[in-house]
Amino acid sequence: MRQWVVVVGGTNMDVVARTSAPLVAATSNPGHTRISPGGVGRNIAACLGLLGAPVRLVSAVGDDAFGDEALRVTAACGADVSSVRRVPGGATGTYTAVLDDAGELVAAVSDMEVVDALELDTLHLSDAALVVIDGNLAHPQVERAVAAAAAADVPVAFEPVSVAKAARLADLVHDLFLVTPNADELAALTGRAPGDWRASVEDLHQRGVEHVWVRTGAEGSWVCTWGADPVHLPAVPATVVDVTGAGDAMLAAWVAAWLRGADPVDAAREGHRAAAATISSPHTVRPDLAAVLTEES
Repeated sequence: MRQWVVVVGGTNMDVVARTSAPLVAATSNPGHTRISPGGVGRNIAACLGLLGAPVRLVSAVGDDAFGDEALRVTAACGADVSSVRRVPGGATGTYTAVLDDAGELVAAVSDMEVVDALELDTLHLSDAALVVIDGNLAHPQVERAVAAAAAADVPVAFEPVSVAKAARLADLVHDLFLVTPNADELAALTGRAPGDWRASVEDLHQRGVEHVWVRTGAEGSWVCTWGADPVHLPAVPATVVDVTGAGDAMLAAWVAAWLRGADPVDAAREGHRAAAATISSPHTVRPDLAAVLTEES
């Protein structure tokens, strides 16, 4: 039976530094640093595992201590990591972020070179209900993953990750089940201005994208389904501790709810709750995510 979610994307270690006072540019700031597994694809897979969804991660890490730790923690969340490639002599990717004292992202550097070693010539999808692809992959990798999903008749969800990566992969965003951009990423996918998001959504629908979930930060999101009016959902109020990983939890909760039979709007509501729970936690992937969502339901 097709029930697995196959997540194809990046795995890395997050190095997150947060200042303990208002950040002063171009100088040293007092604060705290934490190191934990991250990567968009890995985060989504870990959240799905915590939410009880059968999930398999397809990724690449180095043959190093960071790779050992990333796989150990991800497996402990309930995700199958047997399809993650260990690259001999490679270094596991890193994401280094600086947050201000309010927990908002100031700057970040992503070193994901190891993901280029991910080989997708064969992608096991016979048991897959959905393929989730993150934009950290190279163009040929996304092309192969989308083609494999199409050949296996498995729907695809695509998370653009950033404006630059959305622009690089824009030509592949067609005939997909779900795309989850913010306004700037949506503009990069379509070549339109960020303020013209409704026209951009229509462009993606015309390309065969069934659902476009436009994230607008503190203003919430718009769930746009082909043939239906867009539905606005407000953001769930939360005290910001750390914004890292909130979007990944949001998509994972959407997928988990959809697998249980929820419609796109109700699934998005669950996504907002997961994002709020993650923002209010110091963890990129909140270990008690399932319990928090259950308590709030």
